[in-house]
Amino acid sequence: METDSLEHNQISDLSKKGYRLMKENRTAEAIACFNEILAAEENNNYALVGMGDATRKQGQFRNAVPFYQRCLALHPGNRYALFGLADCYKALNQYHKAIKIWDQYLIHDSRNISVLTRVADTCRKVREYNRSKEVYLQVFEIDPQNPYAITGMGHLYYDLKEFRKAMAYWERMLASGKEKVDIHVLTLIGNCHRKLRSFKEGIGFFEMALAKEPDNFYALFGLADCHRGLSQQNRALEYWNRILDRDPHNKVILSRAGDAYRHLNEPKKAVEYYNRVLDSEFYTYAVLGLAIVAKFQGRYDEAIESLKRLIQQDLHNYRLYVEMADCQLKKNEKYKAMEILEEFQHLGIRNEKVNDLLEKLKPEKHSGKTL
Repeated sequence: METDSLEHNQISDLSKKGYRLMKENRTAEAIACFNEILAAEENNNYALVGMGDATRKQGQFRNAVPFYQRCLALHPGNRYALFGLADCYKALNQYHKAIKIWDQYLIHDSRNISVLTRVADTCRKVREYNRSKEVYLQVFEIDPQNPYAITGMGHLYYDLKEFRKAMAYWERMLASGKEKVDIHVLTLIGNCHRKLRSFKEGIGFFEMALAKEPDNFYALFGLADCHRGLSQQNRALEYWNRILDRDPHNKVILSRAGDAYRHLNEPKKAVEYYNRVLDSEFYTYAVLGLAIVAKFQGRYDEAIESLKRLIQQDLHNYRLYVEMADCQLKKNEKYKAMEILEEFQHLGIRNEKVNDLLEKLKPEKHSGKTL
């Protein structure tokens, strides 16, 4: 009996040591402790959870899963194993499995805010928006000012393209004082204004974000795009080029900068930026930019050939058809312009710009066919 008691004490001490080492980020040493326990007692639930937690902490989520599963096979209600297993599934993008395990956890602890917010966030990722909203509201019943639920509800409405509702939640975070607000919240509100095309209002939030972090990509991008939306191309270029100073091969930013130079009637600079993209990879919008430059320079056939090739690769991009129709019109080939727009319509996609342009080109009913 004395030997058994000693073994039990040793196992208890090793378990405590293992968890202490894990808190100190000495994960390999913690794993050694848990392995020693499992060698003596293969179904020890503390060691199994410890191994799962330590392995998960190392980012080895697939390897962590069997430890939690072994524990749950013996102790189905073990909350630490349920929590760890769900987090592993989430990290592995197995979201439905994660939700299922968290739901099992909530049977034992229905008011755990950490788990509830995880469920709501993950439901949002898999587009189960009604369940997501329901769970966020459960969190608010427990903690009306919970920052994770407030941020999550903002994301939920953003995903649903209800940008004003999204802003209403994120702006609640500003109540704590703008100097304390996370930069991410400021850029999120700015992005809502971009989507609503209220660019002037958006600029203020992106500027606040940039004051906190002068090289923040999202703040720089947001400012550039807001100035672009206000047709302030010189200001937009300032921010596009600041991004390019740190990320000189970013194809999206190079193309946007090329567009800005094109709008400023600097075709040589525009072509230079578009070609910088195409020197390393194909990108639809860089080729489109070159085609538009060719169109403005009167090289309509060259532009049309480029646009035809783009349409073959990006069949549903309405802008390619509109630009090609414009080239045809510049060549006084009205019916060819109509044909390319009708070709887009036959794809079964409704687009206001295509429809409006086609409507303008159709001859008056009483006038007959004149071209």
